[in-house]
Amino acid sequence: MTSTWPVYHEITGPIVMIGFGSIGKGTLPLIERHFKFDKKRLTVIDPFDGDRKLVDDRGYRFVHQAVTKDNYRELLTTFLTEGEGTGFCVNLSVDTSSLDIMKLCRELGVPYIDTVVEPWTGFYFDTSKGPEARSNYALRETVLEEKRRSPGGTTAVSCCGANPGMVSWFVKKALVDVAGGLGLSFEKPTSRDGWAKLMARVGVKGIHIAERDTQRAKAPKPMGVFVNTWSVEGFVSEGNQPAELGWGTAETWMPANAKTHETGCKAAIYLMQPGANTRVRSWCPTPGPQYGFLVTHNEAISIADFFTVGDKDKPEFRPTCHYAYHPANDAVLSLHEMFGNGGKQQKTSHILDENEIVDGIDELGVLLYGHGKNAYWFGSQLSIEETRLLAPYQNATGLQVSSAVLAGMVWALDNPNAGIVEADEMDYERCLEVQSPYLGPVKGYYTDWTPLTDRQSLFPEELDTANPWSFKNILVR
Repeated sequence: MTSTWPVYHEITGPIVMIGFGSIGKGTLPLIERHFKFDKKRLTVIDPFDGDRKLVDDRGYRFVHQAVTKDNYRELLTTFLTEGEGTGFCVNLSVDTSSLDIMKLCRELGVPYIDTVVEPWTGFYFDTSKGPEARSNYALRETVLEEKRRSPGGTTAVSCCGANPGMVSWFVKKALVDVAGGLGLSFEKPTSRDGWAKLMARVGVKGIHIAERDTQRAKAPKPMGVFVNTWSVEGFVSEGNQPAELGWGTAETWMPANAKTHETGCKAAIYLMQPGANTRVRSWCPTPGPQYGFLVTHNEAISIADFFTVGDKDKPEFRPTCHYAYHPANDAVLSLHEMFGNGGKQQKTSHILDENEIVDGIDELGVLLYGHGKNAYWFGSQLSIEETRLLAPYQNATGLQVSSAVLAGMVWALDNPNAGIVEADEMDYERCLEVQSPYLGPVKGYYTDWTPLTDRQSLFPEELDTANPWSFKNILVR
């Protein structure tokens, strides 16, 4: 544990935190620890006030109100322009438009960060919209369009939590490790094109955001309750979006229910089924081979896009990329119960806090596969025990997110006029320098496992034996 925590910057204006759920509660102490600021001008805004005592006891302002499409400009402008100096907007909420709030902050000259491209309330379950319109691909394209429309200017960091966010920094670190492990002579890239060409040269066919959450609660999950180690609203929302993945040039087979995009970066496809009810085969160091859920995430698209070589319509190289998420066992049971009931969410939601968890780790990393050393996992193996020592009000899952928000804030203040950026475009070494003290063991592991390992032992399967890492072999059908 670090005894003297560094103060990275002074935030000279007001700080506004939108949302005070599990991630907000964990991020606030990190802001206090690592930034100098005027405590009289820190405001937390949330329609739920169950945890406001944490804000009140610190002498900060708590606004018990929802940020809506009708009030966001007036409400946020009031607090973001209070007094002199340059403030910061930390958006950790649900049911608020990340894009609209980001645009307002840039109009006001206020740095901004979020962990997801979040829409206004109702978007995820709007039956008038088709699956493509409800996809993360579509949401990300709205931010990219704004970036093209208004380049440069005040920094706004889009999608900077654990994933999306931290995992993009892990990908670059893992790629450098594998290139070195293969004995390649290379210089660390300094441009997007350079990174993409290095990945192509290394021979990476694809990337799993491979995660296993083994945190266990003291009490078993009750029936009729959705239990999770982070936002239930966030997980259910993204889990009901279509399964989405960055689609690589090494793929020769596509699922029958897969759809492509006619506009935008064209780096991804989506399946006509919910991501949290779509299973894939993957690998993490602790369990070894495992099933994960192919839940849609921004990083699956942004990483595939960032590492594309050549024209987006006919790329020379692009990696396949997707999430392969095995949440805590209680969350798996919660999903099973929800989808067994026609996808109807349980009436009660519960997030496990640090005091309810007996033991376990959140093992979150990236699995780069298909290269000359087969596959390499690099990531964080943060335990609940170490989390308790490092920072308050959060479990291991939460600290991986909140520490990434911290790193993103530091980078934004290091680079105040970078415009709209995604985690893939940030200095991964600087960000991991800030974040790593909160991540527990950060290690890399090679594995000989492939999705063909121990297959067809009892029943015949239609497999692509010539291409072990084909999505045909990864998808559970």
